[in-house]
Amino acid sequence: MTTQTLAGPKIKTTLPGPNGKRILAGDEKYLSPSYTRSYPLVAKSGRGIVITDVDGNEFFDFSAGIAVTSTGHCHPHVVAAVQKQAGELIHMSGTDFYYESMVTLAERLSKIAPMPGPHKIYYGNSGTEAVECALKLARYHTKRPNIIAFFGAFHGRTMDTLALTASKPQQKRRFAPLLPGVTHVPFPDVYRKGEQDAMACARFIEDKLFKTTLPPEEVAAIFVEPIQGEGGYVPAPANFMQELRRICDRHGILLVADEVQSGMARTGKWWAIEHTGVQPDIVCVAKGIASGMPLCVTMTRAEIMDWVPGSHASTFGGNPVCIAAALATLDVIEKENLARNSDEVGKHMLKRMEDWPKKHAMVGDVRGRGLMLGVEIVKDKQTKEQAGPERDRIVELAFERGVLYLGSGPSTVRLAPPLVVTKEEADVALDVLEECISIVERGAHKQGGPGKPQGS
Repeated sequence: MTTQTLAGPKIKTTLPGPNGKRILAGDEKYLSPSYTRSYPLVAKSGRGIVITDVDGNEFFDFSAGIAVTSTGHCHPHVVAAVQKQAGELIHMSGTDFYYESMVTLAERLSKIAPMPGPHKIYYGNSGTEAVECALKLARYHTKRPNIIAFFGAFHGRTMDTLALTASKPQQKRRFAPLLPGVTHVPFPDVYRKGEQDAMACARFIEDKLFKTTLPPEEVAAIFVEPIQGEGGYVPAPANFMQELRRICDRHGILLVADEVQSGMARTGKWWAIEHTGVQPDIVCVAKGIASGMPLCVTMTRAEIMDWVPGSHASTFGGNPVCIAAALATLDVIEKENLARNSDEVGKHMLKRMEDWPKKHAMVGDVRGRGLMLGVEIVKDKQTKEQAGPERDRIVELAFERGVLYLGSGPSTVRLAPPLVVTKEEADVALDVLEECISIVERGAHKQGGPGKPQGS
């Protein structure tokens, strides 16, 4: 396993440094303002879990580029595979021609699929494209028009996948009309509503929706994230997922698992849905599949992918350089036992944080699986009111101390380091996170209640 020689982050300049400030000025002048940046990190290089910015500051990366760099930044085996392939063939387009590597990767993915085979696989470039493929395929195969998704879900930002997304209003504002035929239903909130909410949310589909406004025979698929990514790193309870499977089976509906963020060993298993004992009909994966190269996969039981040539394709999907990176990523995950490492380090982190809700006035919940963990920040333990500005300040303070976190949902800090992270590195990052939580709590106390402190 890749190890680090650094004792911890090393911040040498004010943040951002002089080079960073220059680049930020150019960014503001030329780039789309639609990007969301949590803090002014201008990355230059990376190794393992360490990111170095353009001013030489070194950070522990507990975002993994939004759960993408699964094998760590610039893993030597992945880099070598990319360089070798780039020197042989960069592109011919798998939609019109053939690559041996497309078959090789499909064979390997079929062996670890979360549902029985035989399987068929579609290649694209991003998580959004994986979901778009699943959406089109579900309608094509079932000949049904309607889709069910969940509040809090994130399935992409294209006009069709955006119709499924339901995590933030700004993602949809002024883009209507979107794809028709999508109905959103509640996702379990065990923290606020208790264990019983799992079955209540699942039963809502049959007991209410199907009996009032949505005929089940017109539903093509239910799209669900086994762990909601943008919704706050909220795991779907096993009984909830099992009931969804039963509902789908009763009504001939496809169950689509969006594992764009949770797949590829991030949760301690190849697929997060495996923790629930449920087998999907279609699974979507991207992000961590190629260690940072753009690739996505939509994998189904073979009989479902029954569309004709020309129904769906991608010029760049299955690019040979990206597939080389994916094959190397699978090599590293298997040879370095990264699923086991994710499970062990994740459990270590949860153990470290299990008493935080008792110790800290603003920590409401600690949850997750493997290295997909969330710490929910609240204004009040009794009301469980979400504390978005306070969460944002915690993330900002951690950046100033050299640890990169991102927010998730209204008020959760997400912990999603590369799968090569060690327990020792995790301890350093958790020490920083807890310190930042304490600083924000002290600031809130001085103000007479939760709020954004002025400085640290």
